Amino acid sequence: MVRFKNRWLLVEFLPVSTSVPGHVARAQEENITSKHIWAALKQSVITHFGDTGWGAVGSSLTIKYFSPRTRLCIIRVARDPHKIAWASVTLMTTIDGRKYIPHVVHVSGTIKQAQLAAIRHNREVVARYRARAKTPAGYQDSYEEFLQTSTQEIEALQD
Repeated sequence: MVRFKNRWLLVEFLPVSTSVPGHVARAQEENITSKHIWAALKQSVITHFGDTGWGAVGSSLTIKYFSPRTRLCIIRVARDPHKIAWASVTLMTTIDGRKYIPHVVHVSGTIKQAQLAAIRHNREVVARYRARAKTPAGYQDSYEEFLQTSTQEIEALQD
């Protein structure tokens, strides 16, 4: 029996503010969905790699997880053409007409490693927010609840 080998891309989409050039927006009133990301990724593959690139990537490309709150996304793609998908994610500029900067945080061979990287990334982001607010490490705030719920959502993913 042959096993299909995949690569898992953990991507964070940072919204770009239209009012100040080069400034990353803190909040965006319109949320994107995994369908918007898949369509934008498909268009990016076709634009940069043509029909041949889409033929290599298209059958295995899926969005396994997307959180509109953190804008973290886990993308599954076949192992052989994963560099085409990775390059296409990096070259994306807009999703559903809104500008985003994609940041590939982690690439792994298993969904478990992508989940662990997503949980680590969420903890690092919360630590940065806490450091910016100058709160003590033991301080209980809304971030604790956020970390628990996001960890449960990410761990619930199945291959």
